[in-house]
Amino acid sequence: MSRMEARFAKLAAEKRAALVTYSMAFDPDRAASQELLNGLPGAGADIIEFGMPFTDPMADGPAIQYAAQRALAAGGTLRGVLEMIANFRQGDNETPVVLMGYYNPIYSWGVEKFCADAAKAGIDALIIVDLPPEEADELLPHCRANGIDFIFLTTPTSDDSRLPTIVGNASGFVYYVSIAGITGTASASATAIGDAVSRIKKHTSLPVCVGFGIKTPEQAAEVARLADGAVVGSAIVQAAADAKARGENPAQAALALVRELAAGVRGARG
Repeated sequence: MSRMEARFAKLAAEKRAALVTYSMAFDPDRAASQELLNGLPGAGADIIEFGMPFTDPMADGPAIQYAAQRALAAGGTLRGVLEMIANFRQGDNETPVVLMGYYNPIYSWGVEKFCADAAKAGIDALIIVDLPPEEADELLPHCRANGIDFIFLTTPTSDDSRLPTIVGNASGFVYYVSIAGITGTASASATAIGDAVSRIKKHTSLPVCVGFGIKTPEQAAEVARLADGAVVGSAIVQAAADAKARGENPAQAALALVRELAAGVRGARG
């Protein structure tokens, strides 16, 4: 059983949803980012998404765009990201880690070599925002060969004719982007999220996690009542950035928010 499968089995036994957290590697610097990454499981993160710094994060809103700029200015590289994951794995061999970002750095690395190196570092899954199912064939076989899940995105515009194509090659979980837009902006209604999750589940037995627009413990709890996981990214990134601007510890500020989010998710189903 993979780390991802084991984690969702544990969550099912506990009858609760996952808190899935996102942070950008190297933001605001490598040391603070590593401190945050290492502290996430203890703060209540069930699954960790770790962002690859990239020059053109087209799906992301201002909070994550600025995080990518800070990370690149701090010397962020894909090799450094894998080193950080390997460091994390020295203290945690159970929490699933999803590497999230864009395809160009992976393509430049060499797809086959990257998947082998990512697995060796301790990566469990990939979310490649700009790689649709029709164009994923050059990456998918190498993911499978190295035991790496490939998580595809679905959106409010993914209708019943499109969903089988999206989820057909997915593994790990399905990520439902709850708004038609960029990260960290609007929030979808509970009714819309509930309807979408029900529709997706007609096409797959995989867990469905919902992200984009979830900022507060209350919103995370609402999603946790409807889906298998609530994904929070921009709010965590912004909490760290605000703390840094105040001269405070950015990692600890972000972890404080994660603890609040985890309390909301864990209490969502009574």
